[in-house]
Amino acid sequence: MAGSTPHPRYDPETSRRPEDLYASPPPWDIGRPQPALLALAEAGALRGRVLDAGCGTGEHALLAAGLGLDATGVDLASNALRVAEAKARDRGRPARFMLHDARRLADLHERFDTVLDCGLFHIFDGDDRAAYVDGLRSVLPVGGRCFILAFSDRQPGEWGHVHRLTRGEIEAAFADGWRIDSIEPATLDITTDPAGIQAWLVALTRI
Repeated sequence: MAGSTPHPRYDPETSRRPEDLYASPPPWDIGRPQPALLALAEAGALRGRVLDAGCGTGEHALLAAGLGLDATGVDLASNALRVAEAKARDRGRPARFMLHDARRLADLHERFDTVLDCGLFHIFDGDDRAAYVDGLRSVLPVGGRCFILAFSDRQPGEWGHVHRLTRGEIEAAFADGWRIDSIEPATLDITTDPAGIQAWLVALTRI
């Protein structure tokens, strides 16, 4: 997760390294899939080749792999990726994990049928947000689906100084080349508060 300034995982000007986020388990690393994304999987919404963008320790790529899908996770925190790879081995799930900047998805030169984003989209603004959305367009064919779980402006207080997305921001970001199927209230579970964080679950189709 992130503050209102660029996320240290993706900000080259920060003194923090990507690995610093996972030096100890961060609150969003709950050791299981987020319930909102698990419900999508149980409903059959995950299909084909699946990309987990900003995968962290890999729970959602592993969720897809457990369904027998071709699953790839990308992140810039190498220590998180090592944990993800260990989980994959321990659980016997053949997911692939790659050190890669989510703002440069086109550089993967791959196509996916489904993209999952848990807690990544809301860290970007300005040019970084535009680059990320452009990358999503590049890796999804027409008809491909993208599901985003992101912090909502309905969340009170100052938890983590995280930017809270409005519906308008989501709609503006995906105005070109996308059909917004739904923007629904959801909860993002964290380890430090049983109530979790108020979030948006966004379902998109590439058009």
